[in-house]
Amino acid sequence: MRKLIVLIGFLFLCLGGNALAQDLQFIPDTVLINGDTLLMLGDSVLIEEPVKEVFWKTGGNYNMNIQQVTLSNWAAGGASSFALNTGVSLFANYKKDKKVWDTQLNVSLGFNRQNDRNFETRKTTDAFKFVSNYGRELSEKLYLSTQLDAATQLLAGFKYSTSGDGDIRTKISDLLSPGYVQSSTGLNYRKTYEKKGKLSMILSPFTGRFTIVMNDSLSNAGAFGVTPGENVRAEAGMSLNTSITDFVLMENITWKADLNLFSNYETFGNMVVNFNSIIRMKVNKYISTRIETALIYDEKVLIKQDDGTSKQAVQLKNLINFGVSLDF
Repeated sequence: MRKLIVLIGFLFLCLGGNALAQDLQFIPDTVLINGDTLLMLGDSVLIEEPVKEVFWKTGGNYNMNIQQVTLSNWAAGGASSFALNTGVSLFANYKKDKKVWDTQLNVSLGFNRQNDRNFETRKTTDAFKFVSNYGRELSEKLYLSTQLDAATQLLAGFKYSTSGDGDIRTKISDLLSPGYVQSSTGLNYRKTYEKKGKLSMILSPFTGRFTIVMNDSLSNAGAFGVTPGENVRAEAGMSLNTSITDFVLMENITWKADLNLFSNYETFGNMVVNFNSIIRMKVNKYISTRIETALIYDEKVLIKQDDGTSKQAVQLKNLINFGVSLDF
């Protein structure tokens, strides 16, 4: 009898241990709520969040280049000088469904200071350019777009010459003198390359171009093609805007450029040309070399020559900079 009682007790102990072991097991449960998956394990709840779409892409670049030459009792001659060039580029691009909206702002400013002249500090570069493009997709690479371009400078510009009393300067430009605003609507061909380079071409038969001269002395002289005494010259015509962004020429070398061609319907065939190019060669994350080129031709803008006469001419600017370059 005693053996039977011990055997029954042993069986109850084994069955109770198995039941307890089953109670200690953690069996995860999966629950679906509105398409979201919840995995419940003990007191833990793991939630798998859906990936959020990103419609905006923003960023930019800042660059600064400094050059200094200091001479003292230098037998070969020369003059001490200091040069500073700096600039910032910002962009904000939006894409959702069939809508795209790209906006860019570029500002650059540069000075040169030389001790042996009457006006020691002189401006070397000065540019402010804003471009905004809104489009709706018609096909994979073709859009119906409207683009707004605005350009001017920040500080007064002077032409320097030499007379018997030394250097003299004459003001030839200023803030919003000139300023350019161009609005164009047309077909936009857009292509993105494998290495994130972008090409955009807009052909617009409906383009309005406005030349602004707010400085009274310059407007009274009819500078930049405005009617003497007027502040704005309005034109209607056709335009072609082409831009290349972050096009990879080779490893660590990228090219950014834009070309704007405008022809007034009153003198159709005569082109106003604006071309800007930046070749950037990265040394590392913080150091780069930049080759910047700007070319402008406008038959309405007469360039004053050293002999005192004024004539139509191609305006050309070229900068080669080596210094700090930060992407953000």
